[in-house]
This record gives sequence, C-alpha cells and structure tokens, in this order.
Amino acid sequence: MNVFDLLVTNKKPSNFNDIALSAGNRELLLAFISEQKYSKQLLEHGLEPNNKLLLHGSSGCGKTMTANAIAASLGRNLLTLSLSTIVSARIGETSKSLKLVFDKASREKAVLFLDEFDQLGKSRSSEDTDVGEMRRLVNSIIQLIDYYPSDAVLIAATNHYEVLDIALKRRFQLKISYEMPGKAQLDAFYDNLLHNYPDFNTLNRQYGISYAEAKDYTMTTIKRSLIEKWAAEEAV
Repeated sequence: MNVFDLLVTNKKPSNFNDIALSAGNRELLLAFISEQKYSKQLLEHGLEPNNKLLLHGSSGCGKTMTANAIAASLGRNLLTLSLSTIVSARIGETSKSLKLVFDKASREKAVLFLDEFDQLGKSRSSEDTDVGEMRRLVNSIIQLIDYYPSDAVLIAATNHYEVLDIALKRRFQLKISYEMPGKAQLDAFYDNLLHNYPDFNTLNRQYGISYAEAKDYTMTTIKRSLIEKWAAEEAV
C-alpha cells in the first residue's frame, strides 16, 4: 500500500466553537494560530513563529478536533497520519514512509497531524524489538521535525505523554494538556448539545466520561427516543 493511502485528508472542517476548551487552552491555541497568520512579518523581524504543537491527555477530549480546527482557521490542508498504521517491524521502511509524509506536508505548507504519537515512544522500549533499531527510528523523526519548515504546521497527539522520549517532547514549542471534564464542564457541554433539542432537557446526564462519550450518549439517546415515538405513531 502507498503510504499516502494512509493519510486522511477529507475530514469535515470544525472550529473552536465546536470544542470544549478551557479558557487557558483556547488562549494558547489562538496565539499559536496568530503566529502562523503573521509568520512572514515575524520572520522579517528575526522571530521564528511557533509551528510545532503537542497535544496530550485523555482520549475523547478534543485533540483531533483541535488539529482540524487549526487547519480550518489557517485555510490549509490537514494531513492526518496515525502512527500505529505506519510503524512496522522493518524500521527502515517506517523511516522512509515518514519522510515521504513530512516532505508532502512541507511542499503543501499543510498541517500535518501525527495521531497516536506515543507509538514511537512505546516502540522504542518494546521488548520484542531491537532497541538500537528503534533508537534509529526516534533519531530519524527527530531530524524530520528539526528540518520541518516554519511555514508548515506539525501537530502531534498522544494519550500517553509519559512514555514519549524527552528529546521528542523538546522539539515542540507548545504543549497543551487535555483533561477529563468535571461535572460543571460536562453540564455546560450537555446544555450546548441539547440547545437544539429542548424536549430532551430532562435527559439523565452521565458524568465521569469524556466529551466524546457524552456526545455519543446524548445523540444516541435522542435518536432512540425519536425512533420509538415515530414507531408508536405508525402503529396507531
């Protein structure tokens, strides 16, 4: 399979209003976007714009949607690559595939989103793989990141920040943590979800779950209730 077949390029654009973000994270992300929008002026003043962002934290809390929203805000193509699909037993092939993807993103001045970034960190410590080979893979991606142009954006996401190699972490100018929402955050999220469905404001809300899980639960409950209502009407 061609490595480019593994890239996802047709996700529906989203914006930051679609994502439940803390005020601090929203401010950091908007500043990141502003640096890219004014990158030419910053470079003219000898200032390098931030273009490498590491998103980490709980699953289902908006990391993928954030990458999508950044690409939409900048009007750039989003290239999404899950590292679990590209890391193979043949390390040399993995390095070549990664270089092809980085080169494509560089040429297109795109937003390259590396999902499951911890696959590199986990692979390096794997007992089933030669450690020396995995070190070469980590060194390879470090070089790719170092030479990534400032007019393209690199975003990596992981649910397991603690396993990442420290040298990889240092390559990202901005690191943002996504935490599981508390009750107040989820109530605000439910209120927003149910805005267009006022008949379901009495929905039995679930807590201790991610935003993605809350959305799936809410939408599934609404659909089931509506279908039951329509089926009952047809039976009359």
